[in-house]
Amino acid sequence: MIKLNENIIYAIKDDMEPYLNQKQLIILHKVLKKYCKNEEFTTKTYTRNEINKNKKIIELFLFSKKVEGCSEKTIEYYQTTIQKMLETINKPAAHITTKDIRDYIGQYRTKNKVSKTTADNIRRILSSFFAWLEDEDYILKNPVRRIKKIKKGKIVKETLTDENIVILRDNCENIRDLAIIDLLISTGMRVGELVNLNREDIDFYERECIVFGKGESERVVYFDAKTKIHLKNYLKTRTDNNPALFVSLKQPYKRLGTNGVERRLRNLGQKTKIKKVHPHKFRRTLATNAIDKGMPIEQVQKLLGHVQIDTTMEYAMVKQNNVKNSHKKYIS
Repeated sequence: MIKLNENIIYAIKDDMEPYLNQKQLIILHKVLKKYCKNEEFTTKTYTRNEINKNKKIIELFLFSKKVEGCSEKTIEYYQTTIQKMLETINKPAAHITTKDIRDYIGQYRTKNKVSKTTADNIRRILSSFFAWLEDEDYILKNPVRRIKKIKKGKIVKETLTDENIVILRDNCENIRDLAIIDLLISTGMRVGELVNLNREDIDFYERECIVFGKGESERVVYFDAKTKIHLKNYLKTRTDNNPALFVSLKQPYKRLGTNGVERRLRNLGQKTKIKKVHPHKFRRTLATNAIDKGMPIEQVQKLLGHVQIDTTMEYAMVKQNNVKNSHKKYIS
């Protein structure tokens, strides 16, 4: 009898998958089992040194991502996701099979009750990791390649109405928060870009400023006259020497951080009973309104700093009333 272990059996199935249909793969599996001693799989155990090699491989992969220009936050997300997978499967990366990855993602979804979007993000990160291993000749084949994108329903995310924005403005307790709201809604910048701005970055004459987006990419964003007035009024109240555009209201007047902005907006939403008020909602609102009023999608993409236009399309939800009016105009 030929003694095969579980890894070999699934490796054979993976290699034959492009040439066989599902029914034939099931027959192949049964035949392989038949020729296993006592029809049982023998599971290979790995030494601590073999598994510890994963750590070095992860470090090299993350360094390559850093060279590519990924942000620290993105690199940290990659590291956490990959480490969790390797610790759970408990094999050297070179021995991980497609079945291992499928089982891991399936069990992770069940155990943690995560959304399809989160599960697909995990699949995407693992695919990037194993594709890099394949390119660098650590493995022969990317085991995630045959795992298809996880289909998820299209969810139309809410945007802020004109009335919402007026109510939020009217309920601001200080000029700083009013300036933040105006800057977010008129530029569509990310909250991370907003908190990194300095006073000297603002060009009041041209009503524009330069922000540094993901991967330290630089772009120009523009604000309206109302934002200009509120920003100037806010800066006139400042008595500190901090170069940051937005600082805390009390001494020692530290640069306002992402959590600080999110907390202020969340509290404002609770006060006004407007659901889910957060920085990203202003960004999505800008994109939706811009497309709704006829701005070409390519220009919206540049305004938001998206590399892929598909990302811009996900942000911009065209209002149903305009679809109805366009149908009447062009079709009915």
